[in-house]
Amino acid sequence: MSLTKNLSEKGRTEMENSKRTSRQTLRPSPTALLNPRCDPIFKAIFTQGTEESNFALKDLISSLLDREIAEMELLPNEEPVEILDEKQMSFDVNVTFDNGEKAELEMQGRNQDYDYASRAEIHAAKLLSSGNKRGSSYDAPKVYQISVLNFEMDKDDNSPVSWYNMRKETGAHLAGKLNVIFLDLVKVRRLIDKPVEQLTKAEKWGMFFAYADSEKHQPYVRKVIESEEALMAADFIVKKMSKEDAEWFRQNSYENAIWDYNHGMYRAEKRGERRKALETAKNFLRMGIDAFKVAQGTGLTVEEVQELAKGM
Repeated sequence: MSLTKNLSEKGRTEMENSKRTSRQTLRPSPTALLNPRCDPIFKAIFTQGTEESNFALKDLISSLLDREIAEMELLPNEEPVEILDEKQMSFDVNVTFDNGEKAELEMQGRNQDYDYASRAEIHAAKLLSSGNKRGSSYDAPKVYQISVLNFEMDKDDNSPVSWYNMRKETGAHLAGKLNVIFLDLVKVRRLIDKPVEQLTKAEKWGMFFAYADSEKHQPYVRKVIESEEALMAADFIVKKMSKEDAEWFRQNSYENAIWDYNHGMYRAEKRGERRKALETAKNFLRMGIDAFKVAQGTGLTVEEVQELAKGM
């Protein structure tokens, strides 16, 4: 029996079971789907160890490397204990191919607090170094650091898929060992409503990540998903996971942690701006500038400047 037929039968069974069960859950609505751009959900799709999960993972990596992969082995990778300190640093998927090459696959939601391009290159270098044992020759297998980006990396490049490696100024490769690949969902979203048959397989995967949980774009996304057996496998996994409260709890907890982190960073930034404004106001006051002009120049209120002057 084909995987497609299996998925169809499993889908019908899941639907019938859900109709029989009616209870309050964390799921926002009976048809709501988990967000595949959320790191733990992204990882869960490809690390189930099931036929569907393995098939989807192999197809995604094959489409991004633009080559068939005979066999690959999923390597263990534990989730970090502290989600805020190691967010998006360990939520990845590591595999090794039958020829010894390795790939690291991850979802990246933002490009803040650090230069993600540098981070990706450093991670690729670490992956390459780990495959070259001390005392061995330098004939280490190639490595691929693959990131699905939910932000725009290079505004001057319209290609949804970008491949970086070390080259000479003339364009000649050095050794081709270290490879960094980005699938840019911002650029993929610009292709919305493009005829499905004109999309590359990598772009179809991008559409899945960008819109799988979007009710508004479901008609188009369904066409994209149904055009590829591997996307149907990934879609089946997301739908199955979406029925589990534990997965919604994981997604909600992760998103809340990100919100708390961003809010904390925002407040810290504002506190820093206020301290700077107060110091600037003090300097202006020492120069004999009146409170009204100091307030205009620093963004403080006249009352705040006057109170500050009293304490000097």
